[in-house]
Amino acid sequence: MKHISYKELQEWQAAGKSFQLIDVREEQEHQAYNIGGELIPLENFLKQARQLNSLQPIIIYCKKGIRSQLAIQRIQPRFPDLDLYNLSNGIEELFKKG
Repeated sequence: MKHISYKELQEWQAAGKSFQLIDVREEQEHQAYNIGGELIPLENFLKQARQLNSLQPIIIYCKKGIRSQLAIQRIQPRFPDLDLYNLSNGIEELFKKG
């Protein structure tokens, strides 16, 4: 499984790199705070796999990085050509900083 840090994500954004950002948390978590990702809750992730863009890297995140890892583990065997990244440690660190 490939991982990306939040700092690397910011570098990708600053460089204008094209990627898809997916939040696998629950709707209320996403509404309370998010980093701009499209919401596909973990429970719906396999059902909504068609929303994933196979032409660019896909960064998947949650609060601590656990649900995003589960999402990748569930989908990677079915769609092995997807370029999936787990946001290391999720966005929890951002909550601590601000």
